[in-house]
Amino acid sequence: MMTHHPRRTVFHRVSNNAPARVRVCVRLRPGVGTGQGQDAPCVRGVDSHSLEIFNWRNEMETMKYQFDAFYGASASQHEIYMGSVQPILRHLLEGQNASILAYGPTGAGKTHTMLGTPDQPGVIPRAVRDVLQMTRDDSADGWKYSVSMSYLEIYQEKVLDLLQPSIHDLPIREDRNHNILVPGLTQKEITSFADFESCFLPASSNRTVASTQLNQRSSRSHAVLLLQVSQTQSWPPYARRAAKLCLIDLAGSEDNRRTGNKGVRLKESGAINTSLFVLSKVVDALNQGLCRVPYRDSKLTRLLQDSLGGSAHSLIIANIAPEKKYYFDTLTSLNFAAKSKQVVNKPFTQEALPEIGAPKRPLECVSNTGPEAKKPCLEEEQPSAAEEKPLSSLLPLENVEPSVVERLLRLEALEKEQARAGSNGLALLNTPRKERMDILKMLNETRRELQTLKEKQKEMETRALQDKALAPRVVVKPQKQVAVLPLQQVQAAEKTEEEEGVLIVKQKKGGRKRKASALPSENKATPEWELELRPDLLARSKESILSILNTGSVKDLLALHQIGKKKAQLIVGWKELYGPFEKIEDLEKVHGISANQVASFLKANVFNYVGDIQ
Repeated sequence: MMTHHPRRTVFHRVSNNAPARVRVCVRLRPGVGTGQGQDAPCVRGVDSHSLEIFNWRNEMETMKYQFDAFYGASASQHEIYMGSVQPILRHLLEGQNASILAYGPTGAGKTHTMLGTPDQPGVIPRAVRDVLQMTRDDSADGWKYSVSMSYLEIYQEKVLDLLQPSIHDLPIREDRNHNILVPGLTQKEITSFADFESCFLPASSNRTVASTQLNQRSSRSHAVLLLQVSQTQSWPPYARRAAKLCLIDLAGSEDNRRTGNKGVRLKESGAINTSLFVLSKVVDALNQGLCRVPYRDSKLTRLLQDSLGGSAHSLIIANIAPEKKYYFDTLTSLNFAAKSKQVVNKPFTQEALPEIGAPKRPLECVSNTGPEAKKPCLEEEQPSAAEEKPLSSLLPLENVEPSVVERLLRLEALEKEQARAGSNGLALLNTPRKERMDILKMLNETRRELQTLKEKQKEMETRALQDKALAPRVVVKPQKQVAVLPLQQVQAAEKTEEEEGVLIVKQKKGGRKRKASALPSENKATPEWELELRPDLLARSKESILSILNTGSVKDLLALHQIGKKKAQLIVGWKELYGPFEKIEDLEKVHGISANQVASFLKANVFNYVGDIQ
């Protein structure tokens, strides 16, 4: 089965797991050559987790590195796979991504580690065989599995499909759950290892390789094999999970002085070294906790965004050569491996549930008697106990977080399934006991959460009503309020002036005053009125503000409206040179403060000191 544009299901993050550190193991290639001079070994294994390399500044000293595992020159393909690779594959059945990456300089044995030989198969054939076997063995637990594969290469910053070769550069996208996708990449479903071989072997021959002075079949591109593992639950709620396994064979870093690259080979080498340099920058940024990680600076790092600092359980197999002539390549690989093991990923289970559709119409029963030929069935006219008070009636769904709404609707569907199963209270009779108990526990927890949300909502509404009742009758804003007042409102305002003695109502300049006994006339224009602070209070409020301006520090001046730190420093500096202000309007003399700003400052602050004066 081949698809170019598979329809993707929207998966959701349903459970967070503990952060998982990137695991790193180092494999030492067997030595070649005479073993003397530049062919002499510069690396020595210490134990199953550590090795040491001599210090190039002083060969009498050594530098020690420790990793999750170290495999010496005599280690077999089986030992490496069983010790480091196979334990990661179990996460695929939990709906979590996994990634295995081979890193190292050219000629260090990366392709041999990943592919191997017919007699000693590498990581890729062993992992595919185990994934297919796991999906067959676990199919009896109520999950149905399907496995599909894709194969691509990154050649000179172009993403190319190897299953169906083309010159088109495929895009790399990211979905809302931060999963990396390659739209248009060919997918083929595989049900057996023979299906895999029939697809993978021809695709491998499409990968770009060339001969250099160090390697007869040097990889000129990064190759990525993607295995998609899909799971579908056989019982309600028929959940679906998706997991991805990335098997990556990186091209090796190259020293063009030793490889003799020229022309096209030199251009290929430059693209490879640049992408590996960006990969090192990504690891550094993750370890330093930088806000920007340069994933987008390279197609390789963009594709590996899940594997480094993302949602996958990752393993890096660093391949090194023992000869002294590869010393600096080996040292660089060890330093990269040491930094990579400090990267922490955050795997999570990707799960989706079928959408809950609209309720069905009531069933109709055929009646052969009476004038009506059809009538609703009694079972549909009388809702069950689970339908009388659904969980969603506890609070309005628009005020609840989307994740809670989704969980609520999911559990309501389970209750309906329970009601259809019978009145004996046994929900989902075909569900195993452990799963059934988990569902009932989740149902009870959701009910408690929703009841808590309802109580909090009521508490917030009550508090809002109390705040509204305690709010003051007249809210005086700093700006001058202008209103058109009929006679009744003018009298009410005058009464307010007599009772509180703070504000007075004054006819706006240019308007006509009206006697209190006069009646409003429809033929005459309504005069405009404005509220002003009582003159004596206004004068005293200005004195308080002037006192703060003359005696206050920068911190005190910041408490005034429309005074920022810069203006406060200017005011304090002016006082030190010229002495205190005689009146507030003297602020115009300060450089950077205009007359309009002084007037606005006075209006904004004058009402704040009325309460202190009273």
